[in-house]
Amino acid sequence: MDLHSNDPSQQFNNQFQPYSRRVEFSGNASEFFSIWIVNIVLTLLTLGIYSAWAKVRTYRYFYGHTQLDGHRFDYLATPIQILKGRILAFICFALYMFFVNFIPLLGILAVFVLMFLIPWIVNQGMRFNMRMSRYRNIRFNFQGSYGEAFVVFLLLPFLSVFTLYLLLPYVFKRIDQYLHSNIEFAGTPITVETRGGEYYLAALMAYVAAAIVGVVLLAVAGVFGFGLEALAQVDQSTEAAATVAGVVALVMISVVYMVALAVGTGIYQTHIRNHILNSSEIDGIVDFKSDLQMIDYTLLIFTNSLALVFSLGLAYPWTKVRKTRMLAQATEITILCDPQQLHDQLGEQDSSFAEEAAGMFDIDLSLG
Repeated sequence: MDLHSNDPSQQFNNQFQPYSRRVEFSGNASEFFSIWIVNIVLTLLTLGIYSAWAKVRTYRYFYGHTQLDGHRFDYLATPIQILKGRILAFICFALYMFFVNFIPLLGILAVFVLMFLIPWIVNQGMRFNMRMSRYRNIRFNFQGSYGEAFVVFLLLPFLSVFTLYLLLPYVFKRIDQYLHSNIEFAGTPITVETRGGEYYLAALMAYVAAAIVGVVLLAVAGVFGFGLEALAQVDQSTEAAATVAGVVALVMISVVYMVALAVGTGIYQTHIRNHILNSSEIDGIVDFKSDLQMIDYTLLIFTNSLALVFSLGLAYPWTKVRKTRMLAQATEITILCDPQQLHDQLGEQDSSFAEEAAGMFDIDLSLG
């Protein structure tokens, strides 16, 4: 860059000193629990209609308690937009079930139509979520194309079947690349340089670690189980010992599965998250960094799973808040320009007609 340029904006940027900030999350489990339980009760009482309001309340809580550089994020969607999407999804599902049960040929055709709609649905969902997300009064955007989404979400997964799924890590790489690189902020797309080798490495580490942990724990469980079986044979007058031995064996196998799954999931997700964020930037605006720790995240996944099982799901708000806080603390953003100079390019480009049209089609097609 020419340091002697007469362009005032360039001179301003040359004087700006980049600085880094951690993402902060201030939510707590008790607050979210009160929101979550009310959402569930009202959703049940309204036969699912309130789920649209429930989603907006949940998103606004987590967005509003997420802060970067002294500014919070905003979720702009309205319950009516969510409800329209869910009514549309319900109508499509009802038509599909009718065709499958009463007009099988049309049911088969509906399956193919739905399959080719998947890329559009993914793009629409991403576009909606990005347009409804705002930071410093600037909305995000998503510019994915149907053709690329078709390749990433349909063609490549189909081809992976013929490679005995050895292509799957590359498929996941392409999916992440597509979803992240088409996100825009202030009119500038995120630049993401994911590498296929990192996905294969993550998959290999996760598989090997989960297998080793599983084998070791099964061996320990086996020794313990043989001891219980021997005890049951000694005390043949009672069937209680045998019953207890069977229950204990089942519990231990379940624990082994949960531990192995947590280890595999924790290693894979940690490695991939760090890789994606450390390879991403919004040119001239921000740079991303993630230093999520594998051991910490693996323990969080395992303890969250135990909490959900033993609380029969009532610990969900606690697990959700714990995970969100850890991910926020592991995320660092380096701000490369004066945020005051950024503008909402999406809002500036939308004419009044375009904004009305966007309002017609900005609906959430997801059920989550």
